[in-house]
Amino acid sequence: MFLCRRSVIRLAGVLVPAGLAAAASLCLPETALAQTYPARPVHLVVPFPPGGTTDIMGRIVADGLTKVLGQQVVVENKAGAAGNTGSDQVSKATPDGYTLLVGTIATHAISPSLYAKMPYDAGKDFTPIAYVGGVPNVLEVNPQKVKATTVQALIAEAKAAKPPLTMASSGSGTSIHLSGELFKQMTGVDMTHVPYRGSSPAVNDLVGGQVDVMFDNLPSSIGQIRAGNLRAIAVTSAQRSPALPDVPTIAESGVPGFDAASWFILYGPAGLPKGVVDTLNAAVLKVLADPAVKARYAEIGADTRAMTPAELAAFRTAEQDKWAKVVKASGAKVD
Repeated sequence: MFLCRRSVIRLAGVLVPAGLAAAASLCLPETALAQTYPARPVHLVVPFPPGGTTDIMGRIVADGLTKVLGQQVVVENKAGAAGNTGSDQVSKATPDGYTLLVGTIATHAISPSLYAKMPYDAGKDFTPIAYVGGVPNVLEVNPQKVKATTVQALIAEAKAAKPPLTMASSGSGTSIHLSGELFKQMTGVDMTHVPYRGSSPAVNDLVGGQVDVMFDNLPSSIGQIRAGNLRAIAVTSAQRSPALPDVPTIAESGVPGFDAASWFILYGPAGLPKGVVDTLNAAVLKVLADPAVKARYAEIGADTRAMTPAELAAFRTAEQDKWAKVVKASGAKVD
């Protein structure tokens, strides 16, 4: 199988511009590409703004990959439409391993059910490469505006609030948004959703008192929680987070069965050569095995898993099926 590359190609010692190469159908075999990969900097698209958990995870892995691969891995923040804008860009990129994506539960499991029309197919238009990490979301409140210190107290306070409490999110269709919708659905509370363009501005407004409640990815809020600016009520995962061992889960706090964790997967466009996928998968596993990265992950409450591309594809499908039911039950839709 052959792959055409949109770059300068050396032919018989002469550098040939990509346009001429394409016109002449000068294509490299996949095996040749894999053997020389990476030969130049790699661009890693983070489909959310700087400061959020996707950005944090992406930059940790990009720094590690730069050292392992011997080429600069450059992070590019391409935010918009709950991560769909940047994801769409990668889905249409040349499948040569030089444009990659930090895909999320929002971009690859929730959005396909939430949006009336998607610019890409989350399953068919991408090549899964490696599991970057997973984090719980944390149910947190502004301690100056919300009195509750437990889940049950928050449920009671929310049901009595007039007007309803405001619930911030990093954008419609993110796991942060849908964690809140799942909570509302399972507890019967009513909170007004206030979507932001990423976690960072949402957290800033939560700290500032412009909104009352948020279900945020733990890494982007843990600093504010530890500083006392936000009160952590519970985590959304099935088990407690080692980063906040004294904070209970929502399930153990009287909402049995509640489980909503976020995850991040490294993707390339569909058709990425197997050799490149194998190189990147092994490189990510090496990065995640680094003691310094392990310590950083523990600090922000992130976990790791060694998964093959095939396992990642099956995992994503199962997650899409799971969240489709939540989206349907919540009635949430984005045009």
